[in-house]
Amino acid sequence: MASRLSPLEREQIGLGRAAGESLGSIARRLGRSVSTISREVGRFERYGQRYQPLMAQWASFLRHNRSGRVARLAVDGPLRQVVLDMLRRRRSPQQISARLRAQFPDMPEMWVSHETIYQAIYLQARGNLRAELTRQVALRSGRAARRRRAAPAGAVRSASACFIRRGGTG
Repeated sequence: MASRLSPLEREQIGLGRAAGESLGSIARRLGRSVSTISREVGRFERYGQRYQPLMAQWASFLRHNRSGRVARLAVDGPLRQVVLDMLRRRRSPQQISARLRAQFPDMPEMWVSHETIYQAIYLQARGNLRAELTRQVALRSGRAARRRRAAPAGAVRSASACFIRRGGTG
């Protein structure tokens, strides 16, 4: 995933645009794609307005800020209680997610994805659901953390040569 433009890069874009520099030359100077610079400038140079780096930085902050959003399982409510109950019964997050959809087909507010459950156990504030479980039963394997997936296996090759003899006895 590409990183976001920094305030310094936005300032450089503003200086380049004020000097009449092309988008391509600004992109080369910053080591960015021309489309990134074009998209950034296009958002803010409308109706004859000049590119303003401070305004662009503030708009970017507002666009990417998630501080006003509360996690669904962080709030004590019926959804959290049902999920905790199922975790105590040693259900996996995938099973919980599927069961919630089956149990509450007309109540989307009671649906939650398995990934949201994993995040509530292991990521959000060091696992806000984990603290409520009397013992670590969040993963049926008993692990305290999720295990990373192994890289996809390719062809197995031995370091030593292997000769297969064909033919009859001898």
